[in-house]
Parts: sequence; C-alpha cells; structure tokens
Amino acid sequence: MSFDNLKRNRDQISKLIQAAESAGGSSEKKSYVDERQWKPTVDKSGNGYAVIRFLPAAEGTELPWVRYWDHGFKGPTGLWYIERSLTSIGENDPVGELNSRLWNSGHDADKEKARDQKRRLHYVSNIYVVSDPSNPHNEGKVFLYQFGKKIFDKIMDVMQPDFADEEPVNPYDMWAGADFKLKIRNVEGYRNYDKSEFSSTSQLAEDDKLEAIYNQMHDLSDFTDPKNYKSYGDLKAKLMRVLGEEADQGAATMKQEIQMNDPAPMAEPVTAEQMSASTGDDDTLSYFAKLANEE
Repeated sequence: MSFDNLKRNRDQISKLIQAAESAGGSSEKKSYVDERQWKPTVDKSGNGYAVIRFLPAAEGTELPWVRYWDHGFKGPTGLWYIERSLTSIGENDPVGELNSRLWNSGHDADKEKARDQKRRLHYVSNIYVVSDPSNPHNEGKVFLYQFGKKIFDKIMDVMQPDFADEEPVNPYDMWAGADFKLKIRNVEGYRNYDKSEFSSTSQLAEDDKLEAIYNQMHDLSDFTDPKNYKSYGDLKAKLMRVLGEEADQGAATMKQEIQMNDPAPMAEPVTAEQMSASTGDDDTLSYFAKLANEE
C-alpha cells in the first residue's frame, strides 16, 4: 500500500475490530455487574431506605436462602485476593489453612494478619422490591439480595421471638409474612443496619399476582455450585501471587508449607467471631470484586 493510500484508508478501526474478533478476540467490555442482584442505594451521607419482601424457597429447595463465604484482602504485593472460599462447599481452602496457622502461632502480629484475611459470611435470598425511592424502576420486581449476619439475625429474631407476647413470624411467607424496612446509616465509616425492622404481617399481593411473582424468582444454587468455585490449586497459586515474598519469616514459612504440601484433612476454620468480624461485611463484595479486576 502506498503512503497516499494509507492516508486515505487510515480509518480502519471497524476492520481491525472485526479481525480481532474473528481471531478469538473481542471488543465487548466485560460486565461484572449481576443484573439479577438488587443493592440498596445510599445518599452522600451514607444513609439509605427501602422496603423489600423476602420470598419463599423455590420448588425443589428446602431453604429460602443460601450462604457462602469469601475472602477479600490486599497483599503486600499490592494485588488483591477476592475469591469465594472452598469452605462454602465443605472443602479445604488455602486461605483458611493459612489463617489457622497464623492464628495459632501465638504472635499478635500473625493474629492481626489472620483478621485482615478472614473469611466473610454472605446470605442470598430472593426478594420483591416494595419501595425503592432512589430507584423506583426497581419496584414491583424480583431480585437476588445479598446480605450479612446482621440482617440474618433480624430474620431469625422474628421467627424466634424472645418474649411470650410476640408471635413468631415467617418473613418468607407470601401470605402471612412481613415487609422489611431497610434503614441504612453510616456509623464510623461502615454501613449500619441496626434500625432496620419488619412491619406488621400482611399478604404481599393479591392472589392472582403472587404466582407471577413466584415464577420470577432466581436460582440460588449458583452460589453453592462447585463448578462456580476455583480449585484448591488455582486458589493456592493466586494466594502465592498476592502474598509475594513476606518479610516476616514466620509468615514466609507458613506460605511455603501451603505451596509445597497437599491439602490437609478438612479442619474447622477460625471463625469470624474469633477474629472480631468487622461491621462492613454486607457491602464489601462488589467493592472488592471491582478491585480484583486490576489483576
């Protein structure tokens, strides 16, 4: 091609994109947003409000929720480790094993490192959005909602009330359940849900609408399906990349053990309670997932 022809035909972006796609590349930007999931919106002060209704278990499942654990922390290399924990499906997890060694080392510095790398508990349920003032287009739709222990404790509280004058309520019941008023505050930099509460019992909708709502529910098994978890070996390799060369000899020795040894028999992981779990577990996954893409 002559220089004149090059100049006349220099705008060939579409041809380059087409060639890349045909060779296995793609111009499509990956989206890490799960459109099935609903997330509450907060204002500049960190406050938010919405009303949701927890939905029952789908046909063929026993519980209206699933739970899983993950880890999200930044290593000394500057890389992030954001992965679901294999303990969610009853298997050994390399971070859990490392944290157990750190916690039992007898050194306060190691315990602090284990706290920073602790696993976080998440629950997922189907919900119906009754009111979402910040995003009214979500109202009347069914979503997945991911939440932490604070909200789950409130669910258990209404199912198992402490006082004799309180009637147990199944908040997942479409006929005799209760709306959940989600009230979010910013307390010391973390989202706080303490003021959230259930309303009085009520039917979610007219009978002719309930079946349509039920049929919109999403499959919860994605969060506990082994095929959606990385292998022990893959997680171990990523952990090694994230940790890099630890300056502390004790931590380096533990890292070497994980790198060289086969998985040990399943051990009970150190609990979040033992590590003094933080109050910000409910809304950290999406933040860490975004940062993880930097790797």
